[in-house]
Amino acid sequence: MRTKPLATALAALATIAAAGAAHAGDGPFTANVGLVSDYAYRGSSQTDERPALQGGFDYAHDSGLYAGVWGSNVSWLSDSNPNVHNSLELDIYGGYKGTIGAIGYDVGLLQYYYPGSYPKGFNSPDTLEGYIGLSWEFLSFKYSYAFTDLFGYDRSDGSQYYDLGAAVDVGGGFTLAAHVGYSDIKGEDDYTDWKLGVTKEFGGFNFGLHYVDTDVDNADLADERVILSIAKSF
Repeated sequence: MRTKPLATALAALATIAAAGAAHAGDGPFTANVGLVSDYAYRGSSQTDERPALQGGFDYAHDSGLYAGVWGSNVSWLSDSNPNVHNSLELDIYGGYKGTIGAIGYDVGLLQYYYPGSYPKGFNSPDTLEGYIGLSWEFLSFKYSYAFTDLFGYDRSDGSQYYDLGAAVDVGGGFTLAAHVGYSDIKGEDDYTDWKLGVTKEFGGFNFGLHYVDTDVDNADLADERVILSIAKSF
């Protein structure tokens, strides 16, 4: 049964959120913590469709420079190879963002790190991507480029990801959001993923309900599903 791990994760979320709220204040540092029923990344489950506890810290300077770290439990590496011992994804990122008129821009680097032990000859899943993002009103677009092999795929450096999104505040604390992404992976089949859902702010928390799917065939972890989430920023 998964009831006990889920209850433990909920308790941890409440404890961390309460501690963060007690120390929250205006300044360049922010933090976030969340719980999702499934950690889906670019349409594919990273946790075998099981819950994930996630959180991070960010620093934003008035100049537009920023840096942060974010983490989540994962299982996709150990699920695919019993000789792999990894249960954590840690993302370290930094960049610069600003505006030109009504257009927002964001340029940076993101390092995905998967600490653990791996068998000899296993291609490291650690990945470095550069990205450029643009935004206008309710629309956003982000382009990512892999400077290393992408998540362990052999000879996949130069892979690219295109991300188009929209988010509309419809009032009452509700926001409707949609996303479509395209993965161009060197040496692998390209695919498209999409997401549609709604979030609601209530009591200082952000609740989410999203439908996620891809056009990948014969891959259970990329099939359609509904994901629930709860998050807190402070």
